[in-house]
Amino acid sequence: MSEPSPEAQYTFRRRGGDRVTPDVRVYANIVKGGMLGLTRRSWSGMENVPLTGPAILVWNHYSDIDPLLVVHYVYNAGRHPRFLLKESITNVPVIGPILKRAGQIPVKRGSAEAADSLRTLQDQLAQGHVVIMAPEGTVTKEPDRWPMRGKTGVARLALESGAPVIPIVQWGALGIHDRRRDPKFKLGRKDVTVRALPAVDLSPWLGKEPTREDLAAVTDRIMEALRAGLAEVRGQEAPPLFDPRQHRPEESESSE
Repeated sequence: MSEPSPEAQYTFRRRGGDRVTPDVRVYANIVKGGMLGLTRRSWSGMENVPLTGPAILVWNHYSDIDPLLVVHYVYNAGRHPRFLLKESITNVPVIGPILKRAGQIPVKRGSAEAADSLRTLQDQLAQGHVVIMAPEGTVTKEPDRWPMRGKTGVARLALESGAPVIPIVQWGALGIHDRRRDPKFKLGRKDVTVRALPAVDLSPWLGKEPTREDLAAVTDRIMEALRAGLAEVRGQEAPPLFDPRQHRPEESESSE
């Protein structure tokens, strides 16, 4: 099937992707309506998001609102976004049931249920779906909002499933919401850039039982791809990956 023009992707979905149920379409249009009112979008790289089959989409997470930018982009790229969400969010009246019906996956961080959530993601991938994960597990603690070292869950999922890992870099969400600013939220349309990159090359680690060192190396490879893509979008030289374990006394933000 023919692809719409790049301009059409701002409004319409790519053809040939996931079919969505009417209720999911309604929820998606609500999100899209909000994003259309808050953003002026510069999108690229949609050809790197496969229209069919499993994929793990990872993004640089630096704002409380940037997941919605990614959801909008991925939905218009033709896929049904599926996220890991804090269980507390899915327990919120009205919003929680909607998120669950839309296929979102609750997780209790730091518990045995977190491993269950990874198994749920494996099941989603086995069914040919895409899942979206922030490898850092929370908003970055890097002072200038660059990516920090990630957690190994994404690496383990990628090596066990064999699904491609597609980095999605985005910038501009701070114009809408910044937890360090007062007021945190600002109305009005802000310029945002979202770009999907080619799949990360993980071939050196595929086909074998990964060691702890392997998982760390794969995680760094994924985060370095995000960092490089973000540097290009921001037009700046990126610093080394930030390690929050070495800067605990400087942390002033709470995790999501």
